[in-house]
Amino acid sequence: MATKVHLHLHASDLEKSRDFYRRFFGGVPVKEKAGYVKFLPEWAPVNLALSTGGATGVGTVDHVGVQVDSPASVLEHLVRVKASGLPVREEIGVDCCHANQDKFWVQDPDGVEWEVYYLNYDLEDEAPKAGAAALPMATAASCCAPSCCATS
Repeated sequence: MATKVHLHLHASDLEKSRDFYRRFFGGVPVKEKAGYVKFLPEWAPVNLALSTGGATGVGTVDHVGVQVDSPASVLEHLVRVKASGLPVREEIGVDCCHANQDKFWVQDPDGVEWEVYYLNYDLEDEAPKAGAAALPMATAASCCAPSCCATS
């Protein structure tokens, strides 16, 4: 069995969250019980459980993400997620958190932000990895989720 990160989030509306994660992950839940849904997406090393109750996502989780193995993988998932109808925020070739990254963001119904990203290179190294410019550059300077690493 592959190593996976486990996240358990409380959802204010389990059906809306179920639909969001079905579209974001590109697959159906592996378990559904009254007040509980579990996802084990094939492409992401995450075990995500959702349950009813609790506070909204605001303040409980800053953001979560999936680091993929190539800029092409970011683009592949971006195309799939956009085709599912979810709104996305694209950040390609951005300097964020002391690294250059290609990424996109989605937000679940409770405001939890997810990023799918590829680390092109650490800014301290100042040497792009091969293939780092495979995607078009971002048009606006931006960074991680709002609370992360403000640029100066």
